[in-house]
Amino acid sequence: MRTMEWAGRSNHIGGIPRGMVFVAVGAFAKAVASLFNSTSVQNADTLIHLVRSRPPGVPLITVSNHMSTLDDPVMWGFKGFPSMDAKLARWVLAAEDICFKNALLSYFFRLGKCIPITRGAGIYQEHMNEALERLRDGAWLHTFPEGKVSQEDSPVRRLKWGTASLIVRAPITPIVLPIVHHGLEEVMPENIFFGKRPPFPLWNKNIKIVVGEPIEFDLPKLRQEAISTSRNISFPRAGWPSTSPCGLDEAAQRCLFTAMSEKIWAVMEKLRSSLKHS
Repeated sequence: MRTMEWAGRSNHIGGIPRGMVFVAVGAFAKAVASLFNSTSVQNADTLIHLVRSRPPGVPLITVSNHMSTLDDPVMWGFKGFPSMDAKLARWVLAAEDICFKNALLSYFFRLGKCIPITRGAGIYQEHMNEALERLRDGAWLHTFPEGKVSQEDSPVRRLKWGTASLIVRAPITPIVLPIVHHGLEEVMPENIFFGKRPPFPLWNKNIKIVVGEPIEFDLPKLRQEAISTSRNISFPRAGWPSTSPCGLDEAAQRCLFTAMSEKIWAVMEKLRSSLKHS
């Protein structure tokens, strides 16, 4: 069963509640990113172009590191980005145990185009099918493939397989755009206020964002390599469908998702290093 899916539909009460949420949250994001703090973005035009003008029907998946609980929406609050436009806005995978703890929060985050994900429930959980439906519609979906917030000044964490599985299983192969940011961990630090987050975002911080170029995946080649590799590797079974929508058994899927996640990780880590030295 999908949590309050009806509230996330564009025609819910004529789209008025959704529009109000995006105006309010978009204004908040712009205030935090551009008024109370300083935000610089490298290659912003690539992101803005793909959000506004990608080919009709082609979905977009953006992936980023996860530095704070305010990454989304504040990372979309930089100058020139249409953060208050509900139609252009991203869908985002959001932790069910944080964003969907009660009916009020569930309704708010559903209006904000959030899809609840149960951490640890695997890539074939029901809400991943909902994400696939949004990709089928040609929508923009943002993911945090690290799976949780990490505020350490260290390499990008090992990526979960969910994003790779969405790329493979999407009816239309999405454009995959990597984004790495730094500074939001200072705007909303995890353990500064009596061991907790501060009650409001901090100010006078420098936020840096770098947008990469779309990552190319040769999916037919990657599938064949995964099939070949999987013949020599033994995996503990997780009960995935024996024949997936992408035509691979569980072992081959694991090899495929691992290879794709490693490629995404390498690109993100390269962006992180360039941002660190900029």
